[in-house]
Amino acid sequence: MEERVQKLMAAAGLCSRRAAEEILRQGRVTVNGRVASLGDRADPDRDTVAVDGAALPGREEKVYLLLHKPRGYACTLSDPHAVRLVTELLTGCTARVYPVGRLDVNSEGLLLLTNDGALAQRLLHPGGGVEKRYRVTAAGLREDSISRLRALRDLDGEPIRPAEIRLLEEGPPAVLEFVLHEGKKRQIRRMCSRVGLSVRRLCRISEGGLTLDGLPPGHWRYLTGEEIAMLRGEERP
Repeated sequence: MEERVQKLMAAAGLCSRRAAEEILRQGRVTVNGRVASLGDRADPDRDTVAVDGAALPGREEKVYLLLHKPRGYACTLSDPHAVRLVTELLTGCTARVYPVGRLDVNSEGLLLLTNDGALAQRLLHPGGGVEKRYRVTAAGLREDSISRLRALRDLDGEPIRPAEIRLLEEGPPAVLEFVLHEGKKRQIRRMCSRVGLSVRRLCRISEGGLTLDGLPPGHWRYLTGEEIAMLRGEERP
C-alpha cells in the first residue's frame, strides 16, 4: 500500500516525520532512483526508498516491549560516556528496538521500547495526550510548593502544559504524584528545582494506561495485542 514518503521514513525509525519533510526538501531522498519531493508516495513492498543513497530497511516484524528501568542505566542505544545502557537489560530480545522517550540515568520506572516508528511518534507527540504518571520523592516541601508547581507554564522560556500534582505522603521527604501529557527534557526535575524542591527519587509508574504491575526492576516483557491497540488508540470490542 502506498504511503507518503515522510511517513515511511518515520516508521522506519530514521527520524521524526517533521525531520523527514526537511530531508525531502533538501533533495536527499530518492524513490526507485528518482529524487522525491514532499508529498510523493511509495509502496514499501514494491519501491526502494533511499536517503543519502542508503535504502530504508525493509518492513520487519514490529516488536513492543515494556521495561522496568532501574536507576543507573542510560536510555540510548550507544553512548561512549554511559556506563550502562538499557539495551543491556533486553536479554532474549533479538530485535533492534528503540526507547520511546527517555528517563534520565538517575530516574527509573516504566520505559517502552519498539521498532514501530509511527507508534513512537504518536506516543511522543504532545497532541496525542498520552498520560504519563510519576511518583516523586522530594525534600524541601513547603506549604505553597504544590500550588506553585501547578501554576508553572514555562521552563527556561519553553512553554509547558499544566501538570496534575497531588501529595501522597507529607514526609519528610515528601512523596508527590505528577501526571504529565508531554515529556520535556528532565521536566519534573526542572519543575521541582524552580520551586525549591530537591528530587531524591523519580519513578514513572504508568504510561498510556500501562503499569509496572508484577514486573521487577531490570526485567521486561512483550506487550499484548490489547495493550498495543490501546496505545494506538484503536477501538476495542
